[in-house]
Amino acid sequence: MKIGWKWSVLAATLALVLGAASAQTSSSSSAAPQAPKKQTVAQKIAADQDKLDINSATAAQLKALPGMGDEYVARIIAGRPYTAKNQLVQRGILPQTAYAGISDKIIAHRPRPN
Repeated sequence: MKIGWKWSVLAATLALVLGAASAQTSSSSSAAPQAPKKQTVAQKIAADQDKLDINSATAAQLKALPGMGDEYVARIIAGRPYTAKNQLVQRGILPQTAYAGISDKIIAHRPRPN
């Protein structure tokens, strides 16, 4: 009889917890927008394929980026390889304003060791 009593208390507690959780979920979903779902690794890779790799891009490809002139392109190429795209600013290759204009269009794939 004691085992049955414990199970009934456990079941009642679980029902209360689940009921409260579903009430919070339904009330929070109507009150505030849900957080965006995280990207999967495959989605991140697919998104990165649309970006220009600053370690392997040609001068013409770099020059096609907004705000990139011959001098900036030459400095980017001379500073290779990059392990992160923000190194363009950290190393003084580009000013922050020029980098801000292209940061969403570029990526720096890590060079493969020889």
